[in-house]
Amino acid sequence: MASLNRIVMQKASRTMIRKLHPSTLDVIEISGTTGRPFPFKSYEIYHYPEHDICKGPLLNPKTEQTVTADLIMANQVWEHLDRPYAATRNVIDMLRPGGFFWVASPFLVRIHAAPIDCSRWTARGLKNLLIEAGFDEAQIVSFQWGNRAAVIRNTFGKFPPEFHRESDDLSNEPDFPVAVWALARKEGGESPRTLADDLDNWAEEEKV
Repeated sequence: MASLNRIVMQKASRTMIRKLHPSTLDVIEISGTTGRPFPFKSYEIYHYPEHDICKGPLLNPKTEQTVTADLIMANQVWEHLDRPYAATRNVIDMLRPGGFFWVASPFLVRIHAAPIDCSRWTARGLKNLLIEAGFDEAQIVSFQWGNRAAVIRNTFGKFPPEFHRESDDLSNEPDFPVAVWALARKEGGESPRTLADDLDNWAEEEKV
């Protein structure tokens, strides 16, 4: 069953990623499977604890060389990291020029250790983390979604709350964010425009 917390975030993120022309991208996902449905050029998952993004850029287990990618994905991972700043710096080192980092994290939800739970960011806070790690502010877009009803669902009962299409409210109340996500582009790409402008102008490639 789908989680209420991810419905709006995942729909919006799929739209963004389709605009990056997935079939041209070599992709790495950190401890997740969000990227599996996309028709990427290549797609690999690096799981913790075998691969710890906090300790350094991830290494190819066969060659022991740093792996590189056009897009790195991290869904509901960054809140569990002891060193999210260091991890973000390591992501930048792994990205090719003009490459993208997509990251999603919760905000107003209960502590959920897997195996630890350390951090929360609003959309502005997540953008600030990306800036401080080394991304250009003009090459970052960040978003948040949530409402009072979703916060209550996350406070009481089963966690994470299951999405009930007939009864759950998907409207957004900015003061009650539950899900936060961002896309950042590394310097060195061909486009002189901001990432927000490019996303407004790029057409979606494939429906996923």
